[in-house]
Amino acid sequence: MAQQACPFLTIDPSGEDLYGEISRIRDQGPAVEIELPGGVRAWWINGLELNKRLLAGPETSKDAFQHWPAWINGDISRTWPLAIWVSVRNMVTAYGPDHSRLRKPMAAAFTKRRVDALLPRVQEIVDRALDDLERIPVGEVVDLRAAFAASVPHEVVCELFGVPHGEDGPRRALYRIINSFFDTAISLEDAQANAVDLYRTLTAFLQDKREHPADDLTTALIAARDEGSLSEQELMDNLILLLTAGFETTVNLIDNTVHSLLAHPDQLELVRSGRVTWEDAIEESLRFEAPGAMSGLRYAVEDIEIEPGLTIPKGDPVVVSFAGAGRDPERHGPDADRFDVTRATSRDHVSFGHGVHHCLGRPLAMAETTAALTSLFDRFPRLALADPGRPPKRLRSIISTGHQELPVLLHGRDPGPGPDLGPRAEEARAVRKLTEPLRGTSGTTVPPA
Repeated sequence: MAQQACPFLTIDPSGEDLYGEISRIRDQGPAVEIELPGGVRAWWINGLELNKRLLAGPETSKDAFQHWPAWINGDISRTWPLAIWVSVRNMVTAYGPDHSRLRKPMAAAFTKRRVDALLPRVQEIVDRALDDLERIPVGEVVDLRAAFAASVPHEVVCELFGVPHGEDGPRRALYRIINSFFDTAISLEDAQANAVDLYRTLTAFLQDKREHPADDLTTALIAARDEGSLSEQELMDNLILLLTAGFETTVNLIDNTVHSLLAHPDQLELVRSGRVTWEDAIEESLRFEAPGAMSGLRYAVEDIEIEPGLTIPKGDPVVVSFAGAGRDPERHGPDADRFDVTRATSRDHVSFGHGVHHCLGRPLAMAETTAALTSLFDRFPRLALADPGRPPKRLRSIISTGHQELPVLLHGRDPGPGPDLGPRAEEARAVRKLTEPLRGTSGTTVPPA
């Protein structure tokens, strides 16, 4: 096996220069040994085709308990800050028959019938969030990530899983916990406390749901547990997967797409004029800024030959970089770092996974995002970045790709009449006039319970 000639590139856990690091890794080769937070070494994969190969084939496993010797023999401490991404036992970390067994009840829960039935409710949630934004005084800077991009998916995922309302209920706790779940720059103590808080919250939630079953996904998963399809830990850990992934990735997708369109007005105009579709814009956003920058660790089941002279040894961990694959110049050309809604290859990405691990929630995430974006830009046709010359701060994460805040001006810098850029512009102005006496509160940073 050829060894790396240069020192290991230590990945910054803050994710502040994620794409710069991806570029530097790409310059060193198709598979490069790097050091993750906590001193754990792994192979980083950026290329789209190699990503697809390792995602779809049996060469890699996501089950650390079967295929990562350093985890099995205790070389990797259970107190490693990213340990929860390895220790959970759910369909994403399962391999072979276990993966098929765990995925089956999840697939049954995400039927087209259930998703279609939820869509009218999704639109209601979007409209209610926009109504709240209408009450914000004209000219006030709004954090659109907190007030809209996060509030909508939070409400949707809680509806889907039957998470109850209430000031002291699990909705607020889960929102807070999940926000810390993806922070890879978090301290060891905070990471451990967050994991304890997560399991405590979900244990209480499952107990309540067993006592009060309903037509929701949590009840369906409990039924699968009772039928013997899942163990109690698998029930808990699959719930963690579905709640966190169903929330965070959609938040980032809405956040990133809005930001990219506002930062590139020419691209937004292509969508508004109908020359490209909203789906085109969302697919390009998925390629350009993958909501999840990387998958959980994979492990070489056998020696993997990448090219002559370069082999990943059996048992070594592997990072499949969705963000790197999306900007692979070999597939997307020398301008892969440019946001272009007309790009012919925009749909060729792995942001929803690939192969047997493709995301079951993709149809819902796309429908949510489409409803959110079309309604947002119809209601606020002059939506603009509050400070277009200053990029928003990125999330402190190498796993989750979004912004800490997305400051915007809902009515642009000139709230005068101007042209109607969206079909609901006149209606929006009427609503603003009617609700003028109610204004004076800003967008909340925590969705309503």
